[in-house]
Amino acid sequence: MNIDEIAKMAGVSRTTVSRYLNGGYVGVEKKERIGEVIRKTGYRPSAQAQTLRTKKTGQIGVILPKINSDSISEMVEGISAELSAEGYFLLLANTENDERAELNYFDIFNRNKVDGIILIGTVVTPRHREVFSKLSVPFVVAAQQVSGVSCVYFDDYGAAYALTELLLEKGKVPGYIGVREDDAAAGRARRRGFLAALAEHGTEFDPSYGETALFSMQSGYEQAAELFSRHADIDSLFCATDQIAAGALLCLKGMGRRVPDDVRVVGVGDGMISRVTSPTLTSAHLYYNECGKKAARILLEHIGGDAVVQEIRLGFQIVERASTGME
Repeated sequence: MNIDEIAKMAGVSRTTVSRYLNGGYVGVEKKERIGEVIRKTGYRPSAQAQTLRTKKTGQIGVILPKINSDSISEMVEGISAELSAEGYFLLLANTENDERAELNYFDIFNRNKVDGIILIGTVVTPRHREVFSKLSVPFVVAAQQVSGVSCVYFDDYGAAYALTELLLEKGKVPGYIGVREDDAAAGRARRRGFLAALAEHGTEFDPSYGETALFSMQSGYEQAAELFSRHADIDSLFCATDQIAAGALLCLKGMGRRVPDDVRVVGVGDGMISRVTSPTLTSAHLYYNECGKKAARILLEHIGGDAVVQEIRLGFQIVERASTGME
C-alpha cells in the first residue's frame, strides 16, 4: 500500500493525501474519505520519508538521573501526557547520576536530530553549559533553575524554610541530613532555607549537627545513626528528601527514640513513601507532575519557533502528618 493507492481508493489527488499525512489543510469531506481508507487498510506512512519531508522525527529525548524515583516518575508522566497528546514519542535516557553519560546522551540526541530534549537536572556544571550552547535542537531543563535557559523548577528554599519553622515551633536542637551541595536545588537551596529559618529564630547551627546522605533510604538510615551517635540531644530533624527521612525514621525507631515525642522529623517531596512510613511523614509537596507538563509545553513552544527563554518557579504545600505531631 502506498500514497497513490490511498489517493485512488479515496477518490482524491496524491497531493491531497500528502497534505493530510503532513497535517496540512484538507476539506472535511476529503479528510473523512482519506481517514476511512487509512483505517480500513491499516496504512502507515514511512517514518523515514516523513522525516525527510517535514524535517521532524516525532521524537523527544528525555534525560533523567535515575529511573527508580517517585518524583522523576511523576515528572516523566507529566511530560508524556503533554507530548503524547501532540503525537510525540519519548526516548528515555537513564544516566544513573553519571555526568559523563548525561552529556553523552545530549550528543546522541543532538546528532540523531530528535525534535527536542528535556533534561531532568541534578548537577549543572560549566561543561553542561558548554553543551547547551552547542545544541541544534530545542531543549528545556526540569527541576533545576539554570539562568539563561528555559527551565521549570521548585521553590526548594521556601519549602525548606517553612518546614524548619514548623520544626522550631517545639524543637530546640535541630539536626540536618542533606545531600551534595553541587545539586543546587535539593542540596544548596534546601540547606539555605533551613539555615535562614534558624537565623530568623535566633538559633545558631553547629555544622557537626549535620550530615550528607545519598538519595536513598539506606543512606538516610546510616547518616541518622552517625548523627545521633554524636548528638543524642537532637529533638528536630530536617531531611532533604522523603527517602532520607524514611531511613532516619527507621533508625530512630531502632534506637528507641519516639517520633514525634522525642524527635520531630520532616522530609521534602511528599512522595508515596511519606504516607506509608511509621509514623507518617510531614513533608513539603512539590508539584512534580505539573513540572513535567510545563517543561513539555515550553518545549513545544520552542519547537514551534518561539525562542523566548522562560524560567518558571513552582510553589509548594506543607503537608503535616504524624512525624510532627499531626494526628
